[in-house]
Amino acid sequence: MRTVNFVAHNEIKLLHCGTEYFPALIAAIDAARYDIYFETYIFATDETGNSIIDALTRAAGRGVAVRVITDWFGTGDARTRRIHALFEAGHVRHRAFNPWFRRGIARSHRKICVVDRKLAFVGGMNINDDMFSDHDRRIALAAPRWDFAVAVRGPLVAAIYHEAQTQWARLGRLGLLKRIGLYREMRAANKTVAQNPVLAGFVVRDNLRNRRTIQRAYLQALGRAKKSVLIANPYFAPGRKFREALASAARRGVEVVLLIGVGEIWMQDAVAHSFYPKLLEAGVKVVEYHRTQLHAKVAVIDEHWATVGSSNVDGLSLFLNQEANIVIKDAGFARKLRRQIELAIADGVVIHAHDFAHVGRVRRIGYGVAFALYKLVMRVFAMDKYA
Repeated sequence: MRTVNFVAHNEIKLLHCGTEYFPALIAAIDAARYDIYFETYIFATDETGNSIIDALTRAAGRGVAVRVITDWFGTGDARTRRIHALFEAGHVRHRAFNPWFRRGIARSHRKICVVDRKLAFVGGMNINDDMFSDHDRRIALAAPRWDFAVAVRGPLVAAIYHEAQTQWARLGRLGLLKRIGLYREMRAANKTVAQNPVLAGFVVRDNLRNRRTIQRAYLQALGRAKKSVLIANPYFAPGRKFREALASAARRGVEVVLLIGVGEIWMQDAVAHSFYPKLLEAGVKVVEYHRTQLHAKVAVIDEHWATVGSSNVDGLSLFLNQEANIVIKDAGFARKLRRQIELAIADGVVIHAHDFAHVGRVRRIGYGVAFALYKLVMRVFAMDKYA
């Protein structure tokens, strides 16, 4: 089981919501000279998605080698075919991840873009409009979807580039001569060094050598926590080890706060609710976010450890799907992210133990049944000790 390989001398910028992320992404694509690797779970053909398609097509028109991976299930079959046709017409190479579940049920939930091996984006944001629900384009959101990504410059970009290139190779064959030619060009061009000495690591979860890498990064940080733990996540359904790590931190006096997105999927909410009593009893503070769709997968532990990425704190992300997170050890970055999480917590609804005293027996049974079904599915499909 691999640990986080931290690299120094990176420059990492926090991007909040699509209003910061999409303009930065398009600007980077428009500045590309050599190649772009791009991965996303959902690629919508709304105004936002079309603007990214146009930018990628413009880059390919300038001779940039553009390679795009979209998840077949997340994007949808009809939309995948539509996007593939648009990319093919614009000389953008496109591959769909695991169409028709030919390689099992695992999905690529990663959101990655690497431009010229100089600049990388990693986070939780799909390519879709901030103001409409992920699950139903007809549902307008009251406020922009709450989510984050990071822009990375410096030595860590090489690791992200390697992972993106490897993922592309897994889904098909790369022309070796073209790859060597691009590498030689970029090797001469990529001499940039980040201005700020930020220590950061890139962690992925797959079903090969990195089955538990992201969970282990969380568990190690939780085990070392001394003052505070802030975790924001839309789909909270971790396994027993993760839940015990949260409770253990709270029992030893660490302030543990969970900000959980609710209101999207009843089954998911029911599973999360089944955990509340024991977590609250241990001293964990639970806050539900209702203002808009919470899609961020972020955390800040103590004053220096933070993570931003695609991995939810649930069985699908921690035990089954392919995910990608950045882990940052930097007090300045942690302060910025903490401030954003605290603002969202102030907009949330605090859950108290006595709230469950008024929950009816039928609903309590429903919570238990939801968790039992969820656990069964995870044990069958993830082939791991989810409990």
